[in-house]
Amino acid sequence: MGLAGMATASLPSVLHPRLEETFNMKFSPDFGIFSALAGDDPIDQIKWGYDQGFRAWENTGLKFRSVQEQEKISSTVQNLGMEFGQFVGTMTFENITFAGTDEALRKGVLDDIEKSVEIAQRMGTRFVHNVLGVAHPKLPYEFQMANAIDLLRRIAEIYEKHDLIMVMESMNAKHDHPGMFLRTIPQAYALAKAVNHPSVKVLFDFYHVQIEEGNVLPTLDLAWDEIAYIQMGDTPGRDEPTSGEINFWNALQHVHDKGYRGFVGLEHGTSLPGKEGAQKALEAYRSVDPK
Repeated sequence: MGLAGMATASLPSVLHPRLEETFNMKFSPDFGIFSALAGDDPIDQIKWGYDQGFRAWENTGLKFRSVQEQEKISSTVQNLGMEFGQFVGTMTFENITFAGTDEALRKGVLDDIEKSVEIAQRMGTRFVHNVLGVAHPKLPYEFQMANAIDLLRRIAEIYEKHDLIMVMESMNAKHDHPGMFLRTIPQAYALAKAVNHPSVKVLFDFYHVQIEEGNVLPTLDLAWDEIAYIQMGDTPGRDEPTSGEINFWNALQHVHDKGYRGFVGLEHGTSLPGKEGAQKALEAYRSVDPK
């Protein structure tokens, strides 16, 4: 996949000794998953991750960190020859943004989008994860889709100028996020097709898809040409792979065999507390890494 298949750079081992073999997948941890082993400091977590073989990182809540902290994170990632993945540019779990017609709310989204360009440039990433808000309870679904398409096209115009890619994530309503507008991969796929722009693509999160839809791999195959980013967590629990019901041995090998070399975001907790849980998560990623 061209959009997400950028090569990962690496520094010579004399500059930063590699303690473990690098992963074949571009696994991208977020802060906190391995803090029991790496410490609470974000910079220490990134360096620890490099030593364990990770060559990418991401942070969903990056926009809520100070510019100074963003710069430190970006500098650390780049100095280690790693890549930085997604962060959230605009997000609400309360307001009708993309599905509605409230001009103030829609302007707020576009303001967030403009700010996200600055953050993306600071971090050296192309990927911004934008959340499409809640559904409109009184507006027919087709009108909501039309409203979302209109706003997505306006976002595409902004991101195109800076070679950025917006990825939109379907979120399950059965357990985590009732009331959200974007709930399924077919819906996300339809939006991406309607916008028809390389700057608007789909984020496929195994955790949400399994809960809301099931039929995970056929769904992934059907939406493949619009998927630019992958995230994962097992279910139930939203913890590390092998802790729940998803067969990540097959799923990740399937993705790898299709030629995907993009980010695979680790957006989950650990099934056990403390160092034992962090170590179990690390070992789980070793076990499901495609060969």
